[in-house]
Amino acid sequence: MTAHAFTNANLLLAWSAYFVGTASPGPSNLAIMAIASTSGRRAALSFAAGVMSGSFFWAMLAALGLSAALTAYSGFLVAVKICGGVYLLWLAFKSGRSAWRPRARASSANAAEHGVRRLYARGALLHLTNPKAILVWMSVAALGSSASQGPMHMLTVVAGCLCIGLSVFGGYAVLFSMASARRIYARVQRYFDACLAIVFGAAGIRLLVSRV
Repeated sequence: MTAHAFTNANLLLAWSAYFVGTASPGPSNLAIMAIASTSGRRAALSFAAGVMSGSFFWAMLAALGLSAALTAYSGFLVAVKICGGVYLLWLAFKSGRSAWRPRARASSANAAEHGVRRLYARGALLHLTNPKAILVWMSVAALGSSASQGPMHMLTVVAGCLCIGLSVFGGYAVLFSMASARRIYARVQRYFDACLAIVFGAAGIRLLVSRV
């Protein structure tokens, strides 16, 4: 295998691994679906932008090789783990309360006017307080690394992953804000919120008791 072919194989492997991890159902994707279905496209895209900002932060650390250094400080990861677990449990509480006592659906205009910044911050916080994101980006960096290539190769890996993340998260926001999806969600909102509560709660508990 030539050096060029080996480099391309590394890129495809890293991008494929990131796509599978990003597109698979998780707290961020489920939250985007719920926000898109209840508050509209602009609100969902604001939350997705926050998620992508958090991902970009960890991506830059991975590209610079700083994420590996951070994992050497167990106190840092423990603090992130605790904050992330508590935040996920708080989201589980909110989703459970919504399932038990459904709220009136907020209009897109109202959400866009009053909640865009808050939704962006929530999305960023969800990703910044996830220690697994550090490990995922470290794995992507390891899969895409090439001894024969310089820093530009790693930047290509990161740029490709960020484009994939933007497409996936933005795609969920657009798809689930469509009128047909919102009508379906209106009929199953209580059950979906209950599922969100379970997912967030399980993820929060697992994060708090796990060894990172």
